Order: sequence, then structure tokens, then C-alpha cells
Amino acid sequence: MKKITVIYLCLLILFFPSQIFAERKVPILIYHSIDEYKGNGTKDLYVTPENFEKQMMYLRDQGYTLLTFDRWQDISQVNKPIFITFDDGYKNNLNAFEVFLKLKNEKFKPTGTIFVISDFIGRPHRLTKSDLKMLTDSGIISIQSHTATHPDLTKIKNYEFELKGSRDKIQQITGKPVIALAYPYGNFNDKVVSETKKYYSFGLTTTPTSYTEIGLKDELFLLPRIYVKYSTTINEFAELVDE
Repeated sequence: MKKITVIYLCLLILFFPSQIFAERKVPILIYHSIDEYKGNGTKDLYVTPENFEKQMMYLRDQGYTLLTFDRWQDISQVNKPIFITFDDGYKNNLNAFEVFLKLKNEKFKPTGTIFVISDFIGRPHRLTKSDLKMLTDSGIISIQSHTATHPDLTKIKNYEFELKGSRDKIQQITGKPVIALAYPYGNFNDKVVSETKKYYSFGLTTTPTSYTEIGLKDELFLLPRIYVKYSTTINEFAELVDE
């Protein structure tokens, strides 16, 4: 019986390889503030440093490989790929960086992507130019674009300023390629995708599911992301990433 099962699986892979391998799910998690909630802003856009550390320890202990978008091609080559992303470029994202440094060892090499709003760099409670350079030079954090001023991209006309302008400004600061854009509010349409393709290799939404390669047109510009919230328990976190 076991031999028949093995033969059956081999035949499936031989005749339907894309269907078999396309089932691999890659979670792309989205965070905003890594800090204690003190009453300002939306509570569920915060995750405490303690909870964030527990979540990263879970990923470490379960054998996940944390990737950034410059290593996108590795999703088919590593064990349990996952992406950790942060939107808006808050100063408190340095708390996440400290957690990564704390947990880093020979086997677990945590990395993450911060999507910054280029015209907000250096404002109160935002990462500064020196922060961005330090994070990039660490090899742990990738800095990517969340546009120049965080508009609803479905309602604007000055795409070159928001997309190319933000990309160029961030690249000038970090000295590293900016290849991914997180759409503000997760909003996009055909025009937004078309404009994004001129300057980036990836576009990220807030569609709440894991990424699965299905050969959809422009699917790298429709990448889904799963919110991790203040209220997310460690059991709920496990369900999110292990779905």
C-alpha cells in the first residue's frame, strides 16, 4: 500500500507539477508600532515588544526562515519561508530590531522589512536618516517604500512623485535598492498596479491571507499580508502563520 502511495505521488508531481508546488503558502505579516500602547492612535496597530519577541521565538522554534524581498527567489529553497513587514516607519520599530538582535544566532537569522513614508523621515516618532542607514547596514532590516506622503493611490495623479520620488529618496539614504512598495491603506486598482510596475518589482496589499503562487497576472503586485494586532494571542499567531 505504501509503495502504491509513493508511485501515485510521483505521478502527480510528474504530470501536475505546478499544481503540486503551487500549494506552498508563504505568510507575509504586517505590523505597525512595536511598543506599549499608551492611549494614542489605534490600539490594534500596536504590538508590545514582549509579545513581538514571543512571536519571533515561535517562528524560530518552529523552523521558519525570515526573508526580505531581495531574497524572494529563496521562497522555494528554504524551510517555511515568511516575511515580517512594518508599515509607516515609526521610531518604535527599533524595538523590533532589538528583538531580532537578541534572538539572532547561527541557526536563526531574523530579518524584516520596514516600509517608510519618505517625506515623513525624521519627523517626531519616525525613523531618522541615520536610523535607516544603521538598520540597512546591519543586514537585518530592509528599507522599502510606503510612498512619499501616504495618499490613497487610487485617488491621485502624481504617481511619479509618490512612487519614483519616494524610491529615489530612500535609495539615496540607504544606498540599497528599493524594489517593493506597500500600498497605503492597502488600496490599489489596475492603474495603481500599472504605475507601480514602472518603478518596483513588488506591490503589497492588505488582503488578509498567505501568498500562494497561482500564476495570476501581476500577482507580485497583489501580494497579500496578514495583520498582527495588539490583541493577537500567541495561539492566534500560530494559527495565522500555520494556516
